[in-house]
Amino acid sequence: MSRLLYAVITGIFGAVLLHIIIILGIPHFTGKDAYTRVVAEGAPFLFHRLEVKPDATGLSSLDPFMRVAVCHFDISRQPLSLVALGSGSFWSISLYDKDANEVFSMNDRTSVAGDVDVLLATPVQIAQLRKAPIAALAQTILVEHRGTTGYAVLRSMVAQPSFEAEAREFLAEAECLPFTGR
Repeated sequence: MSRLLYAVITGIFGAVLLHIIIILGIPHFTGKDAYTRVVAEGAPFLFHRLEVKPDATGLSSLDPFMRVAVCHFDISRQPLSLVALGSGSFWSISLYDKDANEVFSMNDRTSVAGDVDVLLATPVQIAQLRKAPIAALAQTILVEHRGTTGYAVLRSMVAQPSFEAEAREFLAEAECLPFTGR
C-alpha cells in the first residue's frame, strides 16, 4: 500500500512540475515573447508607435489614456542614446533586456528637466565613458545593461482628447539611436 501511495504522490508531483516547465517555456519556443514581437515591429533604433488594436505582431496599447512606442536595440558595438523633449503631460520610459526583465525605468517626475535623456551601455562602455567624460553628457542618465540586446517602451499620457496631438508628436520626435558622441 505504501508503494502505491508513493508512486501516486511521485506521479502527481512530476506532472505538476512538468506542466509548470511547459507553461513557462512556451513563449521561448513559440517566438511569441515580448522581445520577438518588438523586433517584428520593424527596424532597430527607431520608435514604432503601437495602436489601440493589436497589430500583426500582437502588440497594442491597451490603456486608452496612454500612447505607446517601442524600439529594439543592440548595444554590442556602441551605446544607445534615448532622447525626447518632455511633453506637458505625464510620460514614462522603461528599458528591458531580451528576456523582458526590466533594466531601468523613469518618468517625467524623476528626469532631469522633464526630458528623456538616457544613455544605455554595457559595463565596458560605461567604464570607457567615465575615463574620458563628454561634457554633453553632464545631464544624461547613464544606465548599465549587462546584456547587449533589448527594447525600450516609451509612453505618453493622453488624459483628455486635447492632449492627443501633443502625445503623438512627443512619440514621433523621440530618438532611439546609437550614441555618436554628440
